[in-house]
Amino acid sequence: MKNLIFATFAFIAAPALMTASALAGDASQGAANAQAFGMLTLIPPLIAILLAFISKNVILSLFLGVFSGCFMLDLKGWDIYNAVIGGFLRLSAEILSSLADSWNAGIVLQCLAIGGLIALVSKMGGAKAIADALSKWARSPRSSQFATWLMGLFIFFDDYANSLTVGPIMRPVTDRMRISREKLAFIIDATAAPIAGIALISTWVAYEVGLIRDGYQAIGVHTNAYGIFVETIPYRFYNIFILAFIIFTIWFMREFGPMLKAETRARVEGKVLGDDATPMAAEESTSLEPAPHVVPSVWSAILPIGTLIVTAFLGFYFNGYHAIDDEALLATVNASPLSFTAMRECFGASDASVVLFQAALVASLVAIGMCILKRVMSIKEAIETFVTGVKSMNITAVILLLAWSLSGIMKELGTATYLVSILSETLPPYILPTIIFILGSIISFATGTSYGTMGILMPLAIPLAAALNPDPNFIILSVGSVLTGAIFGDHCSPISDTTILSSMGAGCDHIDHVRTQLFYATPVAAVAILAGYLPAGLGMPVYLTLPLGLVVVGLIVRFVGRKVATA
Repeated sequence: MKNLIFATFAFIAAPALMTASALAGDASQGAANAQAFGMLTLIPPLIAILLAFISKNVILSLFLGVFSGCFMLDLKGWDIYNAVIGGFLRLSAEILSSLADSWNAGIVLQCLAIGGLIALVSKMGGAKAIADALSKWARSPRSSQFATWLMGLFIFFDDYANSLTVGPIMRPVTDRMRISREKLAFIIDATAAPIAGIALISTWVAYEVGLIRDGYQAIGVHTNAYGIFVETIPYRFYNIFILAFIIFTIWFMREFGPMLKAETRARVEGKVLGDDATPMAAEESTSLEPAPHVVPSVWSAILPIGTLIVTAFLGFYFNGYHAIDDEALLATVNASPLSFTAMRECFGASDASVVLFQAALVASLVAIGMCILKRVMSIKEAIETFVTGVKSMNITAVILLLAWSLSGIMKELGTATYLVSILSETLPPYILPTIIFILGSIISFATGTSYGTMGILMPLAIPLAAALNPDPNFIILSVGSVLTGAIFGDHCSPISDTTILSSMGAGCDHIDHVRTQLFYATPVAAVAILAGYLPAGLGMPVYLTLPLGLVVVGLIVRFVGRKVATA
């Protein structure tokens, strides 16, 4: 490991010393930094991603990735000493800035609160009762995976809520059915952002619609941005194909690549985790097992988790309602507060991180109250159990902070700006949606953020598409490729917050999750290009491209996949 660290610093220092001088380290200087550093802006994400796979130590990899960027920004000439000192100070400031951001703080607090909530539910016997109840229906690997997929679709309104809720509920069931944690994490992750990104009402909608509106205004077109968003849904090929891919693997009970090895290990040896795996979530210890006098009841899980979901829905509505500053829009909502339009606008305007933290806190208070009323434990024991659950999420909070810090450093370096500049070329119109999809995938994989990628590409994609082919359907296709490419790259990235949260929710080794998921997501993305964006760019209607892609995905699973061996 020492040699690895030394080599990493050598790799950072050598090319960076060739840079004349460091520019101001703020996001507004991103374009200038991108021009000055050139391909060196790729060093931080490459270090973080490659070291994560080599060392299987996510924290070390992210830390070195962030530090490499800080080092580059503070290096002036050959003054390595001051660059190291300044880089460390910049790194600490970046972490503090990440935590000071209200959105990030809400996500961290939400993770901690849900950790405490799950601990309370487990101590009351709720998790065991749910597992027992589901096991009566989910009596096979097929039905248990299908139940996980359905639950993922049900929690469509937010990807974070999906990742943090489905895993802890389904983990005991899938463990009993000898489903690998890698497969559980994949199902969770593939039904998080992909479904939230295309849901008609979700915490993603306002952001996506806002980007679409601004892009169309840039070409002088004033249109119903939400209507455009809805029209892009059939062109969100990756989102649709990855959801179908899960069903095909469940139906045929076939796997391939590293996932086949993981599933074979789980079925034959009964090991849901690999021998050298380090699960993101702490395993349920005996301290969280219900006491002998506790009678497990599904209501011990349904009421707290139900409170979480209902409170989140109400929170999205009212938080978004108070955030709307357009008087005309507010009048529309007041005129019909329960209409689809009102719910869409309120959900879209809400601050999801704050709402989900509040919902998790309310659900935790309900769980504590139930513990006391049911005489499962005293108030002191209930609070201690909650704190125990919070502690199990500390590792996740550290990783998220480092991932956000890396994203901030890459904004300062102009990594995404550089990628756009080298990959955006004069293109024939039909290939533009494919190039946009690939470009979005690369940027979101390297930066770990689908939101940031959408924000970078949308202002470029819409004017470019309109210039190459003014057909409204072509522009809509290009918009869909931006939104979908961003989700695909984010789905695969080891530094993505949703990927991290999915590993945590499933209790899976993070790198094992990324490695197995990458082998599944990549062929689906290839189908999205070959059966989706290329033929659609050539003019093939979506009612032909969608069925074609679904058939190809099914054939891949059927003929490339192999039956999972059983004990």
